[in-house]
Amino acid sequence: MTRRAHGSLVRFALALSLFAGLVRAGGVVAPFEQSAEFVAANPIDEILLAAWQAKKIAPAHLCSDEVFLRRVYVDLIGTLPTVDEVQAFRADQNPGKRAAVVETLFGRKEFADYWSLKWCDVLRVKAEFPINLWPNAVQTYHRWVRDALRDNLPYDQFARTLLTSSGSNFREAPVNFYRAMQGHEKGTIAQAVALTFMGSRTEQWPQAQREGFEAFFSRVLFKGTAEWKEEIVMLDPAPAAPLQAVFPDGQEVVVPAGTDPRRVLADWLIQGDNPWFAPAAVNRQWFWLFGRGIVQEADDLRPDNPPASPELLAYLAQELVAAKYDMRQVIRLIVNSRTYQQSSLPQSDQPEAASLFACYPVRRLDAEVLVDALTRIFGPGEEYSSAIPEPFTFIPESHRTVTLADGSITSQFLEMFGRPARDTGLLDERNNQPTDGQRLHLLNSSHVRNKIEKGWGMKTMLMGGDRSPVSVVQTLYDGILSRAPTPAELMAIHGYTSQTGTQRSQVMGDVAWALINTKEFLYRH
Repeated sequence: MTRRAHGSLVRFALALSLFAGLVRAGGVVAPFEQSAEFVAANPIDEILLAAWQAKKIAPAHLCSDEVFLRRVYVDLIGTLPTVDEVQAFRADQNPGKRAAVVETLFGRKEFADYWSLKWCDVLRVKAEFPINLWPNAVQTYHRWVRDALRDNLPYDQFARTLLTSSGSNFREAPVNFYRAMQGHEKGTIAQAVALTFMGSRTEQWPQAQREGFEAFFSRVLFKGTAEWKEEIVMLDPAPAAPLQAVFPDGQEVVVPAGTDPRRVLADWLIQGDNPWFAPAAVNRQWFWLFGRGIVQEADDLRPDNPPASPELLAYLAQELVAAKYDMRQVIRLIVNSRTYQQSSLPQSDQPEAASLFACYPVRRLDAEVLVDALTRIFGPGEEYSSAIPEPFTFIPESHRTVTLADGSITSQFLEMFGRPARDTGLLDERNNQPTDGQRLHLLNSSHVRNKIEKGWGMKTMLMGGDRSPVSVVQTLYDGILSRAPTPAELMAIHGYTSQTGTQRSQVMGDVAWALINTKEFLYRH
């Protein structure tokens, strides 16, 4: 592409960004919103509506069907809907179609793929330094996490299995929970357990509370074997005396001789009235769906960091317990709420509107989701590498980035767009903040240009020489933005086509390139 042509493309991309969404009808911005009164769909809405009214905060409009479809696809399965799925949802007149598509997404394999990516970030699933699970253990551990999510394993069983696991990290997948820590000391183990299952950071606890909690892990041993890189996690068989420990709530306990202290801790942890376990779980789920926790930071629950809505946090925690720790039930409640289905365009400038979720928070797509979207739209697949070549480093082109098991296998794109290193298990390891380097890469890199010009995706969308330009543009919009173009956007594209005078494939390639550089494509909204 010449410099002159590239400059024309930049101006065209800017024009599309300016035209998009400027159509207003009765205060509603089309095609992103619907005009509908805020009617509570469940207690989530009732709780937040009361908070908004108390602070005179106006909630956002209801998002359009097309925005909802794209949002729930990205949030639940980490992928964009296909052209056929967009068109079918648009044509569906069933008033319950939003709830129906949520149930459909739960049943797709991509749901387990995407949510295992989230959990593997938290669980530090990574082969190389500083975690050093090694590739074969990574594959075993990732498969166990994914199977648990696919089978909807109750969260209390999920946590108990990880917390009380013993044996070989090569043969007992949950044992890698202990292996994936940057040390074998009881303090390091306690820190990881509290962060993962209590959303709490032990380094901020008083010393007595921290030491009492660490006692539960004082008899955990790590033992090497003759098999290279294998490690056994076990309970120290030597101590015969009872063990004195203290639960984080201050309750003292004496663990009988011969009893695994971790099992005693697990019994306390998964109780329905535990003040950390269920609240931490639902707060993390809320964060994953809104980009902001009810308690923010979402893995920093402590008395001096109160939730934006204590009533909402308590309600969701109670629902998780009542549902016998069915995590999908909490997701179902959230995404079917009117709160989740709000537009991303705020109707209030009150400073507390964002923390009280009075509109859907705009945020950039995860690195893995973004590169998978580009690959799905255009093709071909990505190339990956590992700092230390190991088995499983070779990834077929058909492999979705979201399904990568190993946090050590990466690419220049993933590094640039903020994929987490999986070193700490903290949610803020993932960086979705935009940078100038990212903007330049999407607008001016051979990586993106080759996808558009050489991939099979554009050829597929342009198939059928008798198709009108408007029909092709509509296909591009459905495939890239999950919505139909507005009349103003069709006019902008027509004007650009008239100016360039190039063949249709080049013009449509430019249209596609312009669309992927809009915030509408790059962001959850």
